[in-house]
Amino acid sequence: MKNSKAIILLLAATLTAPFIATAQVKNHFKPKPELVKLIDKNFIDGAKQYKILMKHVPADSLPNTYEKGKWVIIPSNNWVSGFYPGTLFLLYQATKDTALYNEGMRKLKVMEKEQTINSHDIGFMMYDSYGVINRLKPDAAYKQILLTSAATLAKRFNPTVGCTMSWSSQPGQFRVIIDNMMNLELLMWASKVSGDPSYAKVAISHANTTMKNHFRPDYSSYHLVNYNPATGEVIKKQTVQGYADSSAWARGQGWGLYGFTMMYRETKDPKYLAQAEHIASFILNNPNLPADKVPYWDFDAPGKPNIERDASAGAIYASALIELSRYTSAANAKRYMAAAETILRTLSSPAFKAAPGTNGGFILEHSTGHKPKKQLVNVPLTYADYYFAEAMLRYKNMDKNID
Repeated sequence: MKNSKAIILLLAATLTAPFIATAQVKNHFKPKPELVKLIDKNFIDGAKQYKILMKHVPADSLPNTYEKGKWVIIPSNNWVSGFYPGTLFLLYQATKDTALYNEGMRKLKVMEKEQTINSHDIGFMMYDSYGVINRLKPDAAYKQILLTSAATLAKRFNPTVGCTMSWSSQPGQFRVIIDNMMNLELLMWASKVSGDPSYAKVAISHANTTMKNHFRPDYSSYHLVNYNPATGEVIKKQTVQGYADSSAWARGQGWGLYGFTMMYRETKDPKYLAQAEHIASFILNNPNLPADKVPYWDFDAPGKPNIERDASAGAIYASALIELSRYTSAANAKRYMAAAETILRTLSSPAFKAAPGTNGGFILEHSTGHKPKKQLVNVPLTYADYYFAEAMLRYKNMDKNID
């Protein structure tokens, strides 16, 4: 296995109960009452919105977006399928509205068969649905489904490359996207609860390889790195959803920020903290980041300011920055928290938060899914709502825990 010696040493250092040590909190903040009041209203409004949305979701399907007056529905094997039940459970956590919980439980049954799907996105699909409800209401059945999902994901690991494979690849190619950092939390959780180090070995190897090959000197990230599966050598670095191979696709920067913050939490390895801090600096210091901190869909796309924003990227940034602020220096923490608060206020404003009864029942407007293909552009997206709800809960509870 590539970097196997370093991985083994790190695992040996963290082989305690629980298996992976959680990073200690250095900074403690108290949520600002005026922002908590705004967040509480968002949750009330969000619950009302999702009660509208749930009326338009078929029993065997999940929602993706609302576009041109129509709900866009997806099957359970779509990469975003888990976000709808996950958001319902987060809204339930905030409001205790059992109608939301019951709808989420109905959709879990639709998701259950995906625990064996051959997809790199199984972490998104299962950890952001079953993982959320298992945190709120632990259950042996949920645990087993999540462990099966982790075992399924681990099968996509190539030890020569050092990563799990994204999508499918042509012979002689092994494609890895920055999004895959978000699927590693399922693997870290699996080692922590099972005591089996193999899942964490895969996650740590993937994170280390991504840190080595996905990032430029300024700590912006390529979207896709294509490897030779036989040698582990890099064939090409490019984009699929960004403006250009050399550009910084906004949501991709969020996947990296969130993913390396999570890896630091789960391992205490300082190199992951440093990586997350560098990514945060790239985002927050970027002259193309709007003052309200919700990014354009790509930092380097031409036509600013008259181009699409990506509310989903902003929500991911906010959630990650709230957590990162707990582990970093006091100066960094203050800056990260201020940026997260700005994003939360921006997304809570009429510029991004849908008026009650509109937007097909989704909470946020103005996300960008795949601009190069002209798909899901300037629309609500299910994962934008998920990370917005997660960020708001993290903010409200930041003087207690990261959830």
